[in-house]
Order: sequence, then C-alpha cells, then structure tokens
Amino acid sequence: MHDTLGLLLAVAVTAANIGDRDAAAGLLIRLRRLHRDITLVWADGGYTGSLVGWCRDKLALTLEIVKRTDDMAGFVVLPRRWVAERTFAWLMNSRRLARDYETLPATSEAMIR
Repeated sequence: MHDTLGLLLAVAVTAANIGDRDAAAGLLIRLRRLHRDITLVWADGGYTGSLVGWCRDKLALTLEIVKRTDDMAGFVVLPRRWVAERTFAWLMNSRRLARDYETLPATSEAMIR
C-alpha cells in the first residue's frame, strides 16, 4: 500500500497461490495499526465483494473501488490508478526487485522496504 504520492505505507508479499483479495485483509489490518489517521483506501476492481463491508465495519476504513465501466472503449486513465502503476514502475526499476531471486516472502518484503 502507498499514499497518494506513491510512498510505501505497508508491504505484504505472499505466495503465488494466495489471491490478492485474501491477502488484502491482513495488509489492511497492518495499515490500520501503523497509520491510524488514514480513512480512505482506493482499490481496483479485484477487491470488490465482502471486503468493502468488512473494512467499513471492522477497521473503520472506506474502501473505494476504482474500476472501468462497460461503456469505456480503448485506453482510459482511471482515477488514482496511475499512482499505483507509478509506484510499481519505481519498484521494478530496481533489477533486484524485477526478478524473483528470493525464496522467502519476508526477504522480498525486506528488499522492497
């Protein structure tokens, strides 16, 4: 997770067989514990479902889903999505992070930090 400037707030690296929506709960709990002043979280369409209500009820966070509508054709810049993509680009600029050399998720998290 990162802020609106793209600066990292919390990091979670999981095994490939764990879905993003499943891993999001633990990451959101960590975010809430570290940064109590955050009240709004933007996420892409992959995080829809019961996670939105769970964030509101359990963590007092507003999880706002930013997704494409069906009437969009071609490339369209989605609100706030570019911030996430820019952060990923900054991370992948490091050759060490662009390749999966690590065997433990904790080591990958440490390299990102």
